[in-house]
Amino acid sequence: MSLNETFKKLAGKEVFNDIIGQEKTKKQLLSALIVSRHCIIVGPPGIGKTTLAKNVAELLPDINVNDCNFNCSPDNPICPECRLGKIIKTKKIKGMDRFVRIQGSPDLTVEDLLGDIDPIKALKFGPLSIEAFTPGKIFKANNGVLFFDEINRAPEKLQNALLQILEERKATIGSYDIEFPADFVLIGSMNPEDFAGTEKLSEVFLDRFDIVYMEYPETLEIEKQIVKKRSTIIKEIKFSENLLNFIIEFVRRIREGKDIERAPSVRVSIGIYERAQSNSLISGRKEVHMQDIDEAIVSVLNHRIRLKPSVKYLITNEEFIKKQLKEFVEYKESGGEFP
Repeated sequence: MSLNETFKKLAGKEVFNDIIGQEKTKKQLLSALIVSRHCIIVGPPGIGKTTLAKNVAELLPDINVNDCNFNCSPDNPICPECRLGKIIKTKKIKGMDRFVRIQGSPDLTVEDLLGDIDPIKALKFGPLSIEAFTPGKIFKANNGVLFFDEINRAPEKLQNALLQILEERKATIGSYDIEFPADFVLIGSMNPEDFAGTEKLSEVFLDRFDIVYMEYPETLEIEKQIVKKRSTIIKEIKFSENLLNFIIEFVRRIREGKDIERAPSVRVSIGIYERAQSNSLISGRKEVHMQDIDEAIVSVLNHRIRLKPSVKYLITNEEFIKKQLKEFVEYKESGGEFP
């Protein structure tokens, strides 16, 4: 069964259950997968882009493949060894076994992605022999998902190497062509372009993708569910709902503030929640107090926000956080409710 046929069967069903909320994003992604479209998920760090991509692989059924590096179908082999009948063993693999991750970085090479000539095999079979080729990660994603994390950190040379593969399913390696009739879907993730170390993706490259946007958790209640689900829980320490609400309300207030250029992600909510428990444990208490939260906030939040130029030259991040916390405590004590 092809990948798009697998996703067609999921139409109308509740999918991507590891992601809480984000219903519009889930629908857009499934819509693209049903018609075999490659996608890039765009959104700030810490909102679940990688988790969403892994969910796609988890939806894939178990399949029987040849015991090779290409996940070849026994009925339609694509790699040299299988075509020559050298691979006779088969194995059953799960969807997550066909989830291949590439981490975007400036030093990533075309050979990392496509593969290269193995010098030992080249001596044995000849430098231009197909048997001398060692497959890269893109070949290993056959019948599965190739997840390119932070795709906009990949150098332009790598973008150009992907163009032919995405359009023609064919890769040029060294002095010969390798046909690539593989069935795979490429899901990229991308932070906004203003993040340090990102490369501008060419219009020609982006034209091969559909863009799916992912935002911060829609409501306080959704963010609270995410924090509880994703956090490390210290069972000996009690954490009251009031204090948990306080943490998330404070983070969301900072996130939506007029002085913030780069907002804190859900990782901040999770981090404060976990660190407050640790602080309580170190202090010999069995329940989190406001002091434990206060001691954690600067360490977790300070480097995860960026103030607007109109503010950052007048006050440091630490001073800004402490001022906001003081004002928020006073606001809550006066009976204020977060909208």
